[in-house]
Amino acid sequence: MYASTVRGLLVRGMLAGLIAGLFAFAVAYVVGEPPVRGSIAVEEAAAAKDAAPAAGHAGHGGDTASGEAAEEEELVSRPVQSTFGLATGVLVYGVALGGIASLAFSFALGRVGGFSPRATAALTGAGAFALVYLVPFLKYPATPPAVGNPDTIGQRTTLFFLMILLSVLLGVGAIILGRRLAPRLGNWNATLAAAGGFIVATALAFAVLPDNSDAVQPGFPAALLWEFRVASLAVQLVLWAVFAIVFGVLAQKLLAARAEGVDAAAPAAQEAAALG
Repeated sequence: MYASTVRGLLVRGMLAGLIAGLFAFAVAYVVGEPPVRGSIAVEEAAAAKDAAPAAGHAGHGGDTASGEAAEEEELVSRPVQSTFGLATGVLVYGVALGGIASLAFSFALGRVGGFSPRATAALTGAGAFALVYLVPFLKYPATPPAVGNPDTIGQRTTLFFLMILLSVLLGVGAIILGRRLAPRLGNWNATLAAAGGFIVATALAFAVLPDNSDAVQPGFPAALLWEFRVASLAVQLVLWAVFAIVFGVLAQKLLAARAEGVDAAAPAAQEAAALG
C-alpha cells in the first residue's frame, strides 16, 4: 500500500513538474530571452571589433586561411534554441525535479509536523527552491551565455553543482538537528536553532569555496547582467511556486482517496474476522 502511494505521488509530482515547466518556459521566453539576445549581441560586437585588426593585417599581405576568417555556422539556429530548445530543456528539468521533489514530499509528510498534504507540498517547494537554487545562486549568480572565460567553464560548473550538493546536505542536516532538539527546546526554539546553524554553515561554505572571478568579462553591461539574473530568479520562482500549488492539490486528492479506501475496508475486515 505504501509503495503504491509513493508511486502515485511520483507520477503526480512529474505531472506537476511538467505543468510548472510550461509556466516557467513562458516566463523564460518572455522575460529571459531579451537579456540573452542582448548578451549575444554584446559578444558579437566584441568579436567583430577583435576581428577587424586581423582582417586589416591580412589585407596588407598576410596569408590567412579562409577557414579562420569565416564564421563558424551554428549547428542549431537561435530561433530553434529560443523556442523548441528552451522548451525541451525547461520541461525536462521540471519533470525531473518534480519527481525528485515528490519523493522528498513522501519522506517529509508527517515527519516535519502535523501539516496537511497541501501545506507539506508548499514547504517542500519552498525548501527545494531555497536549497537547490537560491542558496547556490547567492554564491554563484547566473550569467548569460558566452560572457565568461570559456577556459574555466568546466571549473565554474563543478563549483556550482558542488554548492548545490552542499546546500542540500546542510538543509537536510538542519532538519535532522531541528527534530532532535525539538523535545528539549520546543518546536519554535529548535527551528530557530536549526536555521541559525544552517546559516552559519552556509556562510562558512561561502567563505571556503573560491569565487568565480572570471564568470563575467570586464566591460559587460551591468544593467544587462542584472536583468538576466532577475529573469533567471523569476523563472525558478515560478517553477517551484506552480509545482507546489499543483502538486499540493494532486497529492491532497490522492491521499484523501487512499484514506477513504482504508476507512471503508476496515469495517469489512473486522466483520470478516468476526465471522471467521
